[in-house]
Amino acid sequence: MLEVLEVQEQHQMDWYEEQHLGDNEYCLVLITYGNCVYWVNGQKRILDKGELLLIPPGSAYYGKSVPTRVHTKQVIRFKVQQDILPLLKSRDLLQIKPGGYDLYHDRLRHIAIQWWDKPPYYRLLADSMLVQLFVELNREYDRGIIREDKQRLVDTMKQHIQQNYSRRITKEHLGELIQRTPNYAASLFKNITGQTISEYVHDQRMKRAVYMLAESQLTIAEIAEFLGYQELSYFYRIFKRKMGVPPAEMMHDRPSIL
Repeated sequence: MLEVLEVQEQHQMDWYEEQHLGDNEYCLVLITYGNCVYWVNGQKRILDKGELLLIPPGSAYYGKSVPTRVHTKQVIRFKVQQDILPLLKSRDLLQIKPGGYDLYHDRLRHIAIQWWDKPPYYRLLADSMLVQLFVELNREYDRGIIREDKQRLVDTMKQHIQQNYSRRITKEHLGELIQRTPNYAASLFKNITGQTISEYVHDQRMKRAVYMLAESQLTIAEIAEFLGYQELSYFYRIFKRKMGVPPAEMMHDRPSIL
């Protein structure tokens, strides 16, 4: 249904680009740091961190950095074989700040890893992950624009998790944090981010685990304990499910001890 054509992760200051998309080709842009500017079919769009831009087929566009400012973004150019999702049936330019930013950021990162490492069947896997991304994005889009007060509550919960992911975090803790009931906190978090509280906690732990496995001299057991996993076997299962490889695979490029 979707065919990935090109994958980029850009970290740039003096960036300028001109493109013209072909028939049935889309370009998806997710800003992960800073901001930049796009002109699409004569429309000027300023994109800030956390915003997503979906450029439709046949569009002529160019983009550039904001002077003296660094920005980073994830970019995927893809082709639609069958546009069964509403977002891909519309040929309008779409700019949104999705509540599921972390989920989409993670999906795009995994697509990029497949694209660059080129393991067997990587194109098929990249295509399927992009379909998953658009299913979640379409669900969020169908729910409508997120109210600012709800987004602030979710941002407060996310920030708390990012700072305390090695501890046990429950809906009761987060409900107390935002002064709402535990069930409201859990439901709001799921509706806005597309993830449960538990899934988001695991994702934050796995991001830290990848760094520690590659850069530290700690054992896998020590890393698991640091991240809050009491059972090593459980850490192995979560890591393999989230990252696609066992933890030991991430230790090959560790810096040597002089």
